[in-house]
Amino acid sequence: MGVVSPLGCDVNAMWNNLIACKSGIRRIDTFDTTGMASKIAGMVPSLGEAGFDPDVYMPPMEQRRVDKFIVYAVAAASQALGNSGFINFDARQKENTVVFVGSGIGGISRIYDTSVTLHDEGARRVNPFFIPSVLVNLAAGHIAIKYGLKGANYSVVSACASGIHSIGEAFRYIRDGYADYAVAGGAEYAVCPLGVSGFSSAHALSTKYNDTPEAASRPWDKGRDGFVIGEGAGIVTLETLESAQKRNAHIHGEIIGYGASCDAYHITAPANDASGAILSMNRALKDAGISREAVDYINAHGTSTSAGDAAEINAVKTVFGEHAYKLNMSSTKSAMGHLLGAAGAVETIVCLKALNSNIAPATLNLNEPDDGFDINLTPNVPQEREIEYVMNNSFGFGGTNGSLIFKK
Repeated sequence: MGVVSPLGCDVNAMWNNLIACKSGIRRIDTFDTTGMASKIAGMVPSLGEAGFDPDVYMPPMEQRRVDKFIVYAVAAASQALGNSGFINFDARQKENTVVFVGSGIGGISRIYDTSVTLHDEGARRVNPFFIPSVLVNLAAGHIAIKYGLKGANYSVVSACASGIHSIGEAFRYIRDGYADYAVAGGAEYAVCPLGVSGFSSAHALSTKYNDTPEAASRPWDKGRDGFVIGEGAGIVTLETLESAQKRNAHIHGEIIGYGASCDAYHITAPANDASGAILSMNRALKDAGISREAVDYINAHGTSTSAGDAAEINAVKTVFGEHAYKLNMSSTKSAMGHLLGAAGAVETIVCLKALNSNIAPATLNLNEPDDGFDINLTPNVPQEREIEYVMNNSFGFGGTNGSLIFKK
C-alpha cells in the first residue's frame, strides 16, 4: 500500500493521524482565493511540515514535465511497490503485471496554468510536454515506465469512483486469469484556481467554514453545507493468494467482491430512490458470496452534501435492513476532504488498516446527525470492534457507483 494524503504521505502517518482524529483540511495558501466562495481544502502537507518531498520519487526536471497528480501517483506507487517486493520481479512477471490508475479530472492544474501562459505570452511559450503532462492515463504510464511493467495499462475515469473502479477492474483481471499481478488506485490534484472555482460555481463546496476549516467536512451532520475538495493518491498492489504465499508476502487483506452500477438519472445529483447505490452494494455482496450480516464496517462515500449523504444512508438501510444498526459506518472524508478520483483508493487503504487493527475510524464533526441518520456513524471518536469484512463505497458525477468488499 502507498499513499499521499492530507493526513500524511505514507500509510502509517496517514492512519495514525486519522485515528487520532486530526484534520488535514486548512485554508488554501497556494494561490489567491479572492472572489472564491470556498477557500479551504484537504491539502497534502508540504516538505517543511514533514510532509511530501516529490524529489524522493521523481527528478525535478521530470516533475516540470507532468501535472502534480502524476507525481502523487508515482510516489504512492513507489511506496506500494517497495513495500510489496514487486520491484524484484523478473521479465515474465513484469509482462503479466497490469497498471490501472484512475483520476477524476487529471491535469486540470496544468491545463489552467498553460491556458494562462497561452493567453498572456502566446503559443510559443506553451510547454512541449503539455499534452502528455495532463492526460489521465499518463499516471499509469509513468508507473509502468519506471518499473518496466508491460501488462495492460489504462485508466478508469469515472469521476469520484475512479479509484474504486480501478482497483475493482484490477481484481477482475487477476481473478479471471488475464494478469498475475496488478498496481491499482487513483490520483488527483485539483486544488487549483480552476478546480476550486468550478466546483464552487456548481454550489458543491462548503463555504460556511472558511474560518474554521477543520469543521467544514461534516458528513450527515445538520450543519453540513457541501464537500471540501482534497488532493492525493492511493495505490495498492494485488496478486493471487497462491503467489503471495509462495513469495512470503505480507497480506493486508483479500478482495472478495466488486460491484458497479449507474443511476442513469442525473449528471450530478444522486437518484432520489438511491437505486444505483443499492444495486452497486448488492452486486458486491453477491460477487463476494457473503450475507449482508457479515459486513462489520462500511467506509462510506459520505461527502458532506445534503442529497448525497441522505441517499447513501437510505441505500445502506435498504441493503442491510436491521443489520444496518449493528455495523459501523464512517466517512473519513471528514478528516481529509474529498480526494475525487483518488478517494476510493485512499479509502481502500483505510479499510485495510481498519480490518487489521479492528478499529472503525471516526466521522469528525458529527455533532448533530440529521433527521433519520440513526445508524452508528462512528461520531467523532474511533470505535474498537471485531472487523472481519469491510465494504468501501464510492459514488460519482454521472451517477456512477462502485463498491468493494474486503476480508481479513
